[in-house]
Amino acid sequence: MRETDTIAAIATAPGNSGISIVRISGEEAIPVADRIFQKKKGSRPLSEEKSHTIHYGFIHDEDEVVDEVLLMLMRGPKSYTAEDTVEIDCHGGMLVTRRILETVLKAGARLAEPGEFTKRAFLNGRIDLSQAEAVIDVINSKNEYALKSSMGQLRGSVSRKIRSLREIILYEIAFIESALDDPEHISLDGYGSRLEKTLSEVEKELDQLIRTSSTGKVISEGIRTVILGKPNAGKSSLMNALVGEDRAIVTEIAGTTRDILEEHISLQGISLNVVDTAGIRDTEDVVEKIGVSRAMEAAGDADLIIYVVDSSAPLDENDEQIMELIRDKKAVVLLNKSDLKQVVSSSEVEQKTGHKVISISAKEEWGLNLLEEEIKNLFYGGAIDFNDQLLITNVRHLQALKEALKSIRMVKQSILDRMPEDFYSIDLMGAYESLGLIIGEALEDDLVNEIFSRFCMGK
Repeated sequence: MRETDTIAAIATAPGNSGISIVRISGEEAIPVADRIFQKKKGSRPLSEEKSHTIHYGFIHDEDEVVDEVLLMLMRGPKSYTAEDTVEIDCHGGMLVTRRILETVLKAGARLAEPGEFTKRAFLNGRIDLSQAEAVIDVINSKNEYALKSSMGQLRGSVSRKIRSLREIILYEIAFIESALDDPEHISLDGYGSRLEKTLSEVEKELDQLIRTSSTGKVISEGIRTVILGKPNAGKSSLMNALVGEDRAIVTEIAGTTRDILEEHISLQGISLNVVDTAGIRDTEDVVEKIGVSRAMEAAGDADLIIYVVDSSAPLDENDEQIMELIRDKKAVVLLNKSDLKQVVSSSEVEQKTGHKVISISAKEEWGLNLLEEEIKNLFYGGAIDFNDQLLITNVRHLQALKEALKSIRMVKQSILDRMPEDFYSIDLMGAYESLGLIIGEALEDDLVNEIFSRFCMGK
């Protein structure tokens, strides 16, 4: 499938800036540019210029000069879309950028759909689907880890692994079919045990990829973090310290926070979606009671709970309730107000909760670096080596891997049940096709369109 009409769009973000880029791609990209571009010196048309060259001149709308620009010429297939491509670098005002785009459209191009440039790169075979999806992941990266993971996928880390597994499976499918067609020359004696050994390795690799998805999800979407504690334990002060500004109201009055407050923050390259909650306590206040209920619900859905303990006040039944709630969750316990006289010790709290206890002062903003390190250790074991670690961050990829693993296990069960070899082929083909969905082979057009619709207009 190959689309041949010429498309154009603004490739830079809306708003005023130093420069903006209008991108044109398609068979008529260069002729379209020729109709509206006039060089400062010389009259040789762009169609006679070499690929990957930059030209200085003016964009004209009939007799009117629209802007002074630099024009980059890239002939296919050595371009982003693998088609002839022209990029116009103009001054960054929105008015002038839109005027240039309108002039390009008048000259014969049509407005690109969201993600259409990347879609063409996929359809023209320059990148596979997993690499195309990595493009939007790079754009949407919220932290250093997410960016590195997305760049690895864009360079083909996922593609190479998937293609390697598919080659193994395809060989076995071909062997079975050949043996069934020509039993006199190709024997299947003992083949079941050999196949089972091969599939055990495939199963192991699929399982490893699937298990990375939990870390991948945290990297791409951030850690959903809920701050729990009694009223006046210092939850809102901690929230403000982490955010770096006064987002939550802090007073000496217990129960000031009535509802949940959400903020996105970054700590040492780690993304946290932090939720400050109402203080956990028994209360007759109707509004506060709703806030406590919402706090408990948020804690149930959290990837991480930060339990803030007021070290200057004794533990009570409300603390016991929170300790029970976090017992089987990923949690960090903060012994707050450590700058005051303490009546609660770290050893006491650690014994009761079973979690690491860190002494801090949210008000004075010390000890927070220890919190950052502990979160990093909890989720990443202290560090991630992106040189050789492949992480699954895409939900669609995860589902396809699970389906492939299911098919592989069905083949192994058929071997165990001593089923005929043609049964093996059916489920092997199922695994092969499931993996093909990840890189865009055996993919329905409507799914392709749905994926690229998530992209911005100029990408």
